[in-house]
Amino acid sequence: MRATDKQRGFTLLEIMVVIVIIGVLASLVVPNLMGNKERRISKKPSAILWRWKTPLICTKLDNHHYPTTNQGLESLVEAPTLPPLAANYNKEGYIKRLPADPWGNDYVLVNPGEHGAYDLLSAGPDGEMGTEDDITNWGLSKKKK
Repeated sequence: MRATDKQRGFTLLEIMVVIVIIGVLASLVVPNLMGNKERRISKKPSAILWRWKTPLICTKLDNHHYPTTNQGLESLVEAPTLPPLAANYNKEGYIKRLPADPWGNDYVLVNPGEHGAYDLLSAGPDGEMGTEDDITNWGLSKKKK
């Protein structure tokens, strides 16, 4: 073996330096990603409440009224069986299914609502209506202004 044919590769020191750099970068990035997950979960109900605005308006345009509290949001998936019946109900419904909020609770429709024609609510992380963490369509309207 000649002196110019030395083996080429990384030394242990070079490998350790790369591992330390990767560790430092990961320690800076991972905590930020974890905080984003919590923010995404808290914004998901808001997005769904805004997304239901269009199907509710379509229901009103077709049937001349919003679903009642007793009919609930289920009336966006299937024609309501409780009065007032929807004479011009879209055969395919207005949405495919009702998702639960990120905490596993059902969304609630109140009509007539005290904050507008209808109120949409999520009980929030604690699962209890009427507490500070509730997410509502009227609360979203105030934030956007």
